[in-house]
Amino acid sequence: MTPKEEIEQLRTQLHQHNYNYYVLNQPTISDYEFDQMMHKLEDLETFYPQYADPNSPTQRVGSDINQSFRQVPHKYPMLSLANTYNEADVRDFYERVKNGLEGEEFEIVAEMKYDGLSISLTYVDGKLTQAVTRGDGVQGDDVTANVRTINSIPLQLRPNSGYPHEFEIRGEILMPWTSFEALNKERELREEQLFANPRNAASGTLKSQKSELVASRKLDAYLYYLLGDEIGNDGYHYENLQKAKEWGFKISDGMKKCKTVDEILDYINYWDKERKNLPVATDGIVLKVNSLRQQQHLGYTAKSPRWAIAYKFQAERACTRLNEVTYQVGRTGAITPVANMNPVKLAGTIVKRASLHNADIIQQLDLHIGDMVYVEKGGEIIPKVVGVDKTQRTPDMQPVHFITHCPECGAELLRIEGEAAHYCPNDTACPPQIKGRIEHFISRKAMDIESLGPETVDDYYQRGLIHNIADLYLIKASDISGAKNERAKSALKIVEGVKASLQVPFERVVFAIGIRFVGETTAKLLARHFKTMDALKNATVEQLLDVEGIGMVIAQSVVNYFQEPRNVEIIERLKEYGVQMSLSEEALSNQSTKLEGKSIVISGVFSKHSRDEYKALIEQHGGKNVGSISAKTSFILAGENMGPAKLEKASKLGVQILSEDDFLAMIENED
Repeated sequence: MTPKEEIEQLRTQLHQHNYNYYVLNQPTISDYEFDQMMHKLEDLETFYPQYADPNSPTQRVGSDINQSFRQVPHKYPMLSLANTYNEADVRDFYERVKNGLEGEEFEIVAEMKYDGLSISLTYVDGKLTQAVTRGDGVQGDDVTANVRTINSIPLQLRPNSGYPHEFEIRGEILMPWTSFEALNKERELREEQLFANPRNAASGTLKSQKSELVASRKLDAYLYYLLGDEIGNDGYHYENLQKAKEWGFKISDGMKKCKTVDEILDYINYWDKERKNLPVATDGIVLKVNSLRQQQHLGYTAKSPRWAIAYKFQAERACTRLNEVTYQVGRTGAITPVANMNPVKLAGTIVKRASLHNADIIQQLDLHIGDMVYVEKGGEIIPKVVGVDKTQRTPDMQPVHFITHCPECGAELLRIEGEAAHYCPNDTACPPQIKGRIEHFISRKAMDIESLGPETVDDYYQRGLIHNIADLYLIKASDISGAKNERAKSALKIVEGVKASLQVPFERVVFAIGIRFVGETTAKLLARHFKTMDALKNATVEQLLDVEGIGMVIAQSVVNYFQEPRNVEIIERLKEYGVQMSLSEEALSNQSTKLEGKSIVISGVFSKHSRDEYKALIEQHGGKNVGSISAKTSFILAGENMGPAKLEKASKLGVQILSEDDFLAMIENED
């Protein structure tokens, strides 16, 4: 067997095993055997690079190369479905179809409405060639590199399975409950904002600029509609999807053909309960006329097909007992009350805890320990207590009173006027705040010290190795390599990671030091305006308010941060150790005020720079990137294939549209 034949054989076998594991959920070999085959293929591809193939199973891991997305027009528009929430609307839809078909017999295919991100996949000769998001329905983002990392989406269809030369298949990219909960747990440990639901998490992941990150989050996909010139209009939707399943696609087993409206309603009622046991989020049922010919006859409105409709489930709610209210301390000192309840199943997961947000919510709910409380997820998957069944309350139940002192360090809590949260002011000696600030400092978007994590930070804190962010730069390999030097390799990696963080640019250092209310974008604004840490440290509230996008709350928070001697001492130590305390010469030389005060929308596909590069150029020259067009928009930087909706809105509001060349000429011209 030649090397090329061996490579192709291994690819075919691994594609089949991927299909068995991720689509059929019926693996035929062990994980170890799979890994051995994969390693062998990787070695062969490394040794014979002339046989490289982007659809090889080895390419599932993704890349850490930063990428921007180009917008691609859809061959067939991706329209949205009309929504309904009650039985009467379902009956009306059925009658409209019946009347539209003038008494001709028809079938309705009922299927799950998966709650994720719509995707369009194009296959040519059985190979995935392009993956595009829904976008505005007319065009979407090309996310092919990211989609290649999703194991349940075939890169190569099953051989000799009868697929057409070229076709498009549409479906939903999803984050399974297990992946979602693991991701939010990780973000909670880092005190990053939690994803509200798997849909947002899947969308945010698929739009990541690094496909390596997408691969790590274990997305899934279900496909639900087949299109193409070779598909024709004489077939049937249900039967087409059964063929697609044979080709290698993951198609729901929950589809059903219905002939009467009562059959449809029985299907809806069954899945309204049974969906709680599914591994992915669903928010309703989709009803489609089965015959493609009849679909064509019924046609479309301006926004949606007349032959399909989505029935949305009501928000899920459960009643359970409130056993206790505990309190968490965040890295900024914010106190979050948490309801601890009897376990209850809700939207596919067991819920035992729910955030109560702040003292006002507790007061509004009039909570008592022992109350039977209503917990809801609905669209927002993070559980919340939404009410109390006061008919089950007994006289001996005690009301919940918000705490007055920090549960960790005992300091008296403060509540800033105009804010809902209470804070622990003891930010120099309260353990969760100290560890939280260190975890924030080392996080990916801050100093990016990947070799450290929350558990390591806790270990070093407990051992007295670190008490603040500056102490990280004093750690020696001998301190953390173990009594018998058994962790020498990881210790060296940590020390090297800390040293490498000295090259992190000033904008990220401003974010990393953890000033309350100063997020990633605000840190950039402050860094580019004041240029050095000393200038920022000495800024007055009035000077801070002069910065575009900085309000009173942030300005006062910055001043308060630098008025604390302990914070100033830490900054001075960081400066001494070599952390970047000013904008680089390159950043300074490239800055200008040519776009100062201008709000700019970017739209379309560009040839000379990526969208991210244009965003950076706008910020570099003092402008502000905004996501949507309004009367306050200064102009639109427009590439090819600008969305028709944006074009129409710009014309209506009289917003100027600049081409790529015009924009570059604007910022390159000498003042």
